[in-house]
Amino acid sequence: MIALLDYGAGNIRSVEKALRFVGAEVQRMASPDSLSGAHGVVLPGVGAFDDCINSMQRQELLGATRDWIRSGRPFLGICVGYQALFERSEEFNSCALGLGVFGGPVVRFQPTAGEPALKIPQIGWNQVELTSDKCPLFQGIPTGSYFYFVHSFFPKPEDASVVASYTQYGKPFASAVWKDNVYATQFHPEKSQANGLRLLKNFVDLAGR
Repeated sequence: MIALLDYGAGNIRSVEKALRFVGAEVQRMASPDSLSGAHGVVLPGVGAFDDCINSMQRQELLGATRDWIRSGRPFLGICVGYQALFERSEEFNSCALGLGVFGGPVVRFQPTAGEPALKIPQIGWNQVELTSDKCPLFQGIPTGSYFYFVHSFFPKPEDASVVASYTQYGKPFASAVWKDNVYATQFHPEKSQANGLRLLKNFVDLAGR
C-alpha cells in the first residue's frame, strides 16, 4: 500500500490515478496515525514551498515524514514534495524550514549573461540526464529521456553525490535526487506519460519488496 500524503496539494488526484494505474493500492493520508500500514510514502506538491511546509506542520505530518524516512522505508517526493526535503527556500522570502533531509537551499532560476532570456516558470518537456545507471527509480528509463516540468524554483544540493539526474535549463540543475530509501524528482512523473509511469512503477515495486 502506498500512502499519499494529503496536505491539500493540487496535484494529488493525478498522482493517485497514476499510482493506481501502475498497480498500487493507494490511500490518502492526512494525519500521522495513518502511516502505520503503508509500504511506501509519496509526498506530491504544486504551488509554494511555504504552503506545503505550513500545511504539513498543521497536520503534524512533518515529524511523521522525518520518522518515516529515518525508518529506512521507501519515500518519493514530487515537485514541491522534492523541494520540501531541503533546508529552506528563497521563494517569497520564505521563513519556513524544510524537512532538512538534504543540505542546501531551494533557489529561483536566474538569467545567464549573454544567453537568451529564460521563460520562468519552466513549463513543458525537458530531458533528464542520469548521473549513473544505479538508481532504482530510473531502471528501464534511458538517460536523456523526457519528463514534464512546471516550476520556477529548484534545489541546490550541497552534496553532489545525492544527485540522480541533471536537467539543462539555462544551466544544469538537479532534477532528481536519491539517497538510500529517499527518492525525489523536480519533474512530474504523473504528467510524463510512459516514462513517468515506468518511474512510478519502479517506486511501487521498491515499496513491495
